[in-house]
Amino acid sequence: MLVEAPNMTSSSPVTSVAAQRIVSFLPSATEMICALGLVDRLAGVTHECDFPPEVRQKPIVVRSALAIDTMSQSEVDAAVTERLRQGLSLYQVDERLLKGIAPDLIVTQDLCQVCAPSGNEVAQVLASLPTKPKVLWLTPKSLEQTFENLRELGAATDRLQKAEEIIADGRSRLERIAAQASRLPARPRVFCMEWIDPVHCSGHWVPEMVRIAGGIDELGRTGADSVRIPWSDVLHWAPEVLIVMPCGCELEKAAEQARQLFGYPGASELPAVRNGRVYAVDANSYFARPGPRVVDGTELLAHLLHPSVFEWRGPSDAFVRLEDEPNPDRRSLHSLASALNT
Repeated sequence: MLVEAPNMTSSSPVTSVAAQRIVSFLPSATEMICALGLVDRLAGVTHECDFPPEVRQKPIVVRSALAIDTMSQSEVDAAVTERLRQGLSLYQVDERLLKGIAPDLIVTQDLCQVCAPSGNEVAQVLASLPTKPKVLWLTPKSLEQTFENLRELGAATDRLQKAEEIIADGRSRLERIAAQASRLPARPRVFCMEWIDPVHCSGHWVPEMVRIAGGIDELGRTGADSVRIPWSDVLHWAPEVLIVMPCGCELEKAAEQARQLFGYPGASELPAVRNGRVYAVDANSYFARPGPRVVDGTELLAHLLHPSVFEWRGPSDAFVRLEDEPNPDRRSLHSLASALNT
């Protein structure tokens, strides 16, 4: 939803001039902006924006308030929970830099406070700006809503035709996967783990991706937030394929953290573990960010669920198969990364 920033007077005209100085408050928005061919108009990003590679040179206007790179998953979970309980922000906005940029469009979201500054924080920052930019709120909870957000961004930046082309291509690819998956004789039980310690199920668009790819994840919450679940629920579901996709993690970090699950009670009895169908994936690139690459993520899921039917033509560092080893120290993470696509 595109809105005028707070403190705009009712008499201020709504201009149709496309935004020229765009600031992104979340990585998925950055990816959308660049997919529309607007990297030159992108004037500020978050510390997590890393795709496409050229955005890493952009000014950083938003940073994490927590040193999460030095924390374990349980420490991150506890710190985030406590800050939210206290009503504190998880992000720090560089207001001086933002004033210098003087953006005419800020793209953010009101979906997950862990992913980007929340609505109240954005309003406070905007109140300090001498010139009020428009704000585009992205709040997708499904693949279709992700496409709609891309369309809204295209309209706000005079790139609507390009947005429609990306949407049409994405829908066509998803339809091809769904059609092929519908002809398969069986759908495996899947569990997509969005956090490991404590265990969280998947949410929003991920269960939809699993369904399109030919699997069933009854622990996932379609169109709703990812939540903490008891490990006993996973044991009862007995997934045949277990995919570790911790939010905010690329492959190496996801694979490192995924080792914990093999130590959970009863993990060795899960069909996915017994049959060697536990995978760590690059969550940042293909699952956690509701942007154009979720279509790639659906293709990746289809390959992991039905490798003899669906080929993966994407990067070799998109996933790694993990094994329950008696002594995980014998095999370094570097060795894991070199064993991709096995």
